[in-house]
Amino acid sequence: MKILKTIEELQNIRKNITSNVGFVPTMGALHDGHISLIKKARIENDVVIVSIFVNPTQFLPGEDLDAYPRKDEADKKICEMCQVDYLFMPEIKTMYTKEEVLLKAPNKSYILEGKTRPGHFDGVLQVVLKLFGITQPTNAYFGKKDAQQLSLITQMVKDFFLPINIVACEIIRESDGLALSSRNIYLDEKQRKDSLLISKSLYAAATLVAKEEKDVKVIKEKIHEVMQTLDLEYVAIVDREFNEIKKIELNNTIILVVAKFGQTRLLDNIWL
Repeated sequence: MKILKTIEELQNIRKNITSNVGFVPTMGALHDGHISLIKKARIENDVVIVSIFVNPTQFLPGEDLDAYPRKDEADKKICEMCQVDYLFMPEIKTMYTKEEVLLKAPNKSYILEGKTRPGHFDGVLQVVLKLFGITQPTNAYFGKKDAQQLSLITQMVKDFFLPINIVACEIIRESDGLALSSRNIYLDEKQRKDSLLISKSLYAAATLVAKEEKDVKVIKEKIHEVMQTLDLEYVAIVDREFNEIKKIELNNTIILVVAKFGQTRLLDNIWL
């Protein structure tokens, strides 16, 4: 595995690669969820590139940019174990100039995650487009846990006619059901226990659907019932284009929940 710090290094290597390239963009603090993406990329591509970059433009004032977990040495070992070919670890000054051409996310970026974090997805799309330009991947791998982000990146690729296949990967969970997240380390013992109500509520919703309950109002009520002791930020049931729906549409519905544990926000979802 070769570790690269500059855009020029990576571009010089990339221009000589003629086979399939799989790309996994991350912000580091790698866990089993990231590893699942990398392993899938390794199976499906001849060359695998992983990036680690904590992107400042997607953090709003007062958010945890400075506190965001950084585990560079451990991350390097994980990438080596996963047989990554190239690990791209740029600095902020490498990725951003003083005056940027800005990217404006579409209106659906201002609902759900974007409602409480206006501008967040502008920063996400900005850095992902930069990374796509540098790595020029054949396939790029993203987890379904960040469903709204996945939808917006998929739309960006389509709107800009980028020759990139976006691969949506399943959510990886702890054995007790909690969706893996780099922010899970912020939870104290009680919060960690309480957080299990998130996945429990989604499983309860899926059980209702399996019993042919299609009314969104009924399913939301069940989720609220399961999570009534938590600081619930939102419950949303949408189609794959993130339009609100009144009836469950199989193979076209996502149930999303976000709860807060102190200063830590945990999001989870289930695709029906």
